[in-house]
Amino acid sequence: MADLKMPDINNIIIVGNLIKDPVIRQTTNGTPVANFTIASNRKFKDNFGQWKEDVCFVGIVAWYKLAESCAENLKKGSAVLVEGELQSRQWRTDDGHYRNVVEIKARRIQFLNKREMVLSDLESSGYDDSDNSGNESSTDKIDVEDDNSPPVDDGDEKDESSFDFGFRDLKL
Repeated sequence: MADLKMPDINNIIIVGNLIKDPVIRQTTNGTPVANFTIASNRKFKDNFGQWKEDVCFVGIVAWYKLAESCAENLKKGSAVLVEGELQSRQWRTDDGHYRNVVEIKARRIQFLNKREMVLSDLESSGYDDSDNSGNESSTDKIDVEDDNSPPVDDGDEKDESSFDFGFRDLKL
């Protein structure tokens, strides 16, 4: 049994909404980094048959191009699917106390908001979409991936007014 080695697996997928706008910074060597927190909700029935909701707040950190995409596309309330790994870090505060945090280091972030919401935000900031060829529907998902991730096939949408996340037939 001494030769048994446990596999090194650290993978997490979570969906939630940003609780405030992402904070975008650069390291001393100019590397972009984005930090934000999402709220992930879970609904369940308690012992009395009453529906309850549990909210889990999770910190996310994104680096490089992924951080730049977050800065351009995310704001408070944005829905995201984050795939990454758990990481912990420790730092010392100004008053000498040590702080620890466990957060998700994002490898891939899929923006789940409707494209028309993103476009309406861009239009209000002076963005002009008049040269768009019209090939993209207003409900396309915006997918941001790092260079090591394969592309995701979103499939055909049946209803242009909402997304189908595959939970329609889920019975709780």
